[in-house]
Amino acid sequence: MSTAGGGGDPGGAAAGGGHTVVVKIGTSSVTTATGGVDAEAIAKLADEVAGLRSAGTRVVVVTSGAITAGWAGLAPGRPRPSDLATLQAVAAVGQHGLMRVWSDALARHDLLAGQVLLAPLDFVHRSQYLHARQTLARLLELGVVPVVNENDALADEEIRFGDNDRLAALVAHLVRADLLVLLTDTAGLFTEDPRGATGASLIEEVVEIDHELERMAGGPGSAVGSGGMASKLAAAKIAVWSGVEAVIADAARPGVLAEVSASAPGVGTRFRPRERRLAARKLWIAFAIGASGTIVVDDGARRALTERGRSLLPAGVVSVSGAFDPDDAVEIADRGGSVFAKGLVRQSAAVVASRAGQRSDQLPDDESPEVVHRDDLVVID
Repeated sequence: MSTAGGGGDPGGAAAGGGHTVVVKIGTSSVTTATGGVDAEAIAKLADEVAGLRSAGTRVVVVTSGAITAGWAGLAPGRPRPSDLATLQAVAAVGQHGLMRVWSDALARHDLLAGQVLLAPLDFVHRSQYLHARQTLARLLELGVVPVVNENDALADEEIRFGDNDRLAALVAHLVRADLLVLLTDTAGLFTEDPRGATGASLIEEVVEIDHELERMAGGPGSAVGSGGMASKLAAAKIAVWSGVEAVIADAARPGVLAEVSASAPGVGTRFRPRERRLAARKLWIAFAIGASGTIVVDDGARRALTERGRSLLPAGVVSVSGAFDPDDAVEIADRGGSVFAKGLVRQSAAVVASRAGQRSDQLPDDESPEVVHRDDLVVID
């Protein structure tokens, strides 16, 4: 994790008490048609952030757009590159320009911006997680508006968020936010794609995110962004499992942040938080760590895991796919291929496969009887 500051007055509005809101804005909403940073769009959002701050609300901004803005500066009009080394170099250029626009926009309201660049490992390792939480908490206490982005310039291709929607949801958990606002270029989640269906209607409230809703969200919708409605729905799921309310809304709507914060009807799609919050460690397992393989289990094992909170034992294993080692994350699926849980495995793929279907009394005496211990397992269906 790296941080930097700039602009504004540190003696401005104090962080104080009250609510904490995490606001994420996507690439398509902060860049122009030619790929440059849209200063007017950022100024509009900065005005609304200032409005929340004056009402006593602490605000964390998660912004996209560094790679798109960097490429527009380096090679305007040319096709965007795809190789990792170039993208990282482009991000280093774009992040600087993007942050300068944010700092200037917030400074007009006497607000100080503090840049925070995060990587997935900041959420996976507890010491780094606590350090990131402490840094963000202190920035808020000092009256700073943290402006967060993924550390694209140094991100490992295999270990990265991939989109800032999921990052924003994890940040909302990190700072114990009350509300996550995912701003995009549509009014929210619709029953059908509003770009091609005249009968599409806005879904104003979601109580439970199920498979049908995930199917409805579809795939990426922007040529310049890395997310889309599917990634926003996934982020909303992380948030509500953290006990954080989430809203998907239109970034261009006047006064959108004030309206969302006031729970105004008809503004975006609102996702109600679950009553039972997922603990931080299990949130990491469920959403912050990529799966290295899949373990298929029988119906009895599924019931034991989902209904009785048991550990996964070799007797319930049907088959194994992927190459994983002890302590790697794996998905757990039923015979039909539906993934219903995720956990940290205690044996390698080869060992799990060789022990599949065996009872505990058939295992070597010095071998752990659990494939995935219940403390390391999260039911996600």
